[in-house]
Formats: sequence, structure tokens, C-alpha cells
Amino acid sequence: MLLLRTAPLSCRALAALRCLSCAHTASRTAATYIQGQSPEPRIREYFYYVDHQGQLFLDDTKMKSFVTCFKDKDFLVFFFTRLRSNQSGRYEEDFPFLSLCGRERNFLRCDDRPVVFTHLLQSPAASQRIPGDPQLLSYCGGAEKLTVPFRPEALYMHPVSGRLYHPCRERSGGVGLVRSALAMELSSFFVHAAEPGQSGQPTHFVWTGKTHTLTNELSRFFLPAEGGDGRQGELG
Repeated sequence: MLLLRTAPLSCRALAALRCLSCAHTASRTAATYIQGQSPEPRIREYFYYVDHQGQLFLDDTKMKSFVTCFKDKDFLVFFFTRLRSNQSGRYEEDFPFLSLCGRERNFLRCDDRPVVFTHLLQSPAASQRIPGDPQLLSYCGGAEKLTVPFRPEALYMHPVSGRLYHPCRERSGGVGLVRSALAMELSSFFVHAAEPGQSGQPTHFVWTGKTHTLTNELSRFFLPAEGGDGRQGELG
């Protein structure tokens, strides 16, 4: 597999990966586009989609599954480390996020959030203190190269959908979805208030012998009337 060491090299490798779809016209969003289109000289535009499992696809891939998603870790790291809010003036409503690669514009839409946390990892620092204590959350297939520090107190369970969220970098939206399989693993560590009349929301999270009071700081990213999730990466 070709390593993505520089922006020009990465763009060429990326072009090879998606060559089979470059002639397809979009049909799954309101936006009209052609993969690889050139709206101005020496500029190319491509369109992607992230599902609720954190898998990345070309947006017009008809059968989205593990078989058809991007799996090359170097490419995924290259793509997601450059991800930011789409303020390009193009496709901002349908593709709220953008990853730039030289003269290529890679537009991204998502099922819920562009960052999806998939695994808990052991941080090097933690391994010296408490063996086996996970301290990092990894996202979108990047393994140890795409991580944020795990903050148990900042976990947020949406009161309508029940989906679990955790902070991510501000330029990637500020909040990421926790993949359902990982959320199930974490669910047994939540503590709910015993008093009658409470909302049913967890109030604490017990982790490595310490009880963390949940801050609910991520609630600001969700509209009060939002029906369960933050689809399309809305920033509340």
C-alpha cells in the first residue's frame, strides 16, 4: 500500500482509490455533483460520507458496507486530520465539512457526526501508571493515530435517541458520536439517579474506581427540539 507522505503524493494515491467512481453522478443528496468535477482550472472536487459506525465512503457508493469503505489507515489519518467546517461557499448545506488536499476539495456529509469514536486505547503515559487502563478514544479507523484524551465526565447520553457522545476537536465539530458497540461496553458504568421524577438521564460515570459527575457540557451542541441526533453535523 502506498504511504501518504506528502500532500501531492496523497492526492495521487487518493485519486487511484476512487477512480472507479469518478464518473458517477450524485443521487443520495439534494446536491448535484460529479465525482472529480473541476469547477475552476486545476481544482478537483470529491464527495464523501461517514456512517454512524465511523466508516468513510465515496458519497455515491451504492452499497455502503465494510467491504466498500476506505480502510487504509494512512489515508484516513490524512483525511480526518484536515477535516474542518465547510466555509468554502460550495455545498455548505449538503456537505457541512471539508478536507483539503492540495488543489482537491473533499466534501463530507455524515449520518450523525463526522467524528465517530470506535475504540478505547491504552495511552503510553497511562501504561506506566495503571496497566490496562484505557485513556484514549480512537476514531474513524485511524487507530492510535486518530485519538483524543478520554474524558469520562464529558460523556453525554442524548435524552431522545439514547446515543452517546464525547468531545472532539473544535474544528471537527466539537462533539463526536460513540459507536454503538463501544457505547454498549460503556453503558454498565453509568449511574442513574434513584429519586422519583428524575429525567432518567445518567448522572455519574464510574471509571477505574473513581466516580465522575457528568457535566452534560455537550448538550449545547443539540437543539432543544432535536429529534434524537445531530445529523449532517449540525453545530447546535
